[in-house]
Amino acid sequence: MKSHPVTAPRLTDSELEEIRALIENRSAILFDASRERFFSARVRGYLEESGLASGTEIFHRIRSSSTSYESLLERLLTQETSFFRYPAVYSALQTTILPEIQERKFWKNPRTLRIWSAACSTGEEPYSIAITLCETLKFAEAWDIEILATDISRRALRHAERGVYSRRSLQNVPFVQVETYFTANKHGFQVRPRIHRMVSFAQMNLADPSYVGKVDCIFCMNVLMYFSEERRLAVLRRLYDALEPGGYFLLGHAETLSNVPVKFEPVVLGDCRLYRKPGAAAPEARRVPALVEEAL
Repeated sequence: MKSHPVTAPRLTDSELEEIRALIENRSAILFDASRERFFSARVRGYLEESGLASGTEIFHRIRSSSTSYESLLERLLTQETSFFRYPAVYSALQTTILPEIQERKFWKNPRTLRIWSAACSTGEEPYSIAITLCETLKFAEAWDIEILATDISRRALRHAERGVYSRRSLQNVPFVQVETYFTANKHGFQVRPRIHRMVSFAQMNLADPSYVGKVDCIFCMNVLMYFSEERRLAVLRRLYDALEPGGYFLLGHAETLSNVPVKFEPVVLGDCRLYRKPGAAAPEARRVPALVEEAL
């Protein structure tokens, strides 16, 4: 009896385009030509592991099943992160941004401080922010503090809410901070309740209009690159509107806000470039020529 060869899964360019278009339509995330090789490799890996025979079968499955759609999207989104991933950013937060907020709000009642981690992934960023606040704020217990941490990935948020990390994940955290802000257990290192209570997690796609109230600072690291130019501008306008006057907007190391119609004021602090919403007293820092000219 002759054995029949196993038919290899098939994935054509047109099928990839259908899948790409569905993702952009549903989640506003665009995998453009610059990510073509990455996108096709990840979809092909999903095809082989799922036991499906073609890209058309993937398309029908993710269109009809939210669970399957999220499973594919999780594979496509890079969840690379770490504690204090950009040291210069946290230095700017500690030495300039937080002291300025303290001075501006110290006599207000209630004394609120809200920071938004707009693509929090598995939680290292918002917990790094929380540790920085505890290390910096005088009389932190006298402040009403909220770190809003949002992400499109449910799986990443579940990890973040557990707040348990491996020793490797904490390699950039000084030993004294590990001792102060984490508890060792059989699963790894658990974020202490004091830090965990400062962070509120929620699933959110930044491309969808959502009300978050006013915030003093927004961390938006390595996420705008996933949107088309039109969606990126719409997201930037909403983030700008969410900031308090004088609030700060922080991007990833390789990102800039050139040629966008949002009137952020670029500020250089050491090795860190950040963006400030006009309307309150500016910090003492070396200014750079405005990258944007038009008002919102």
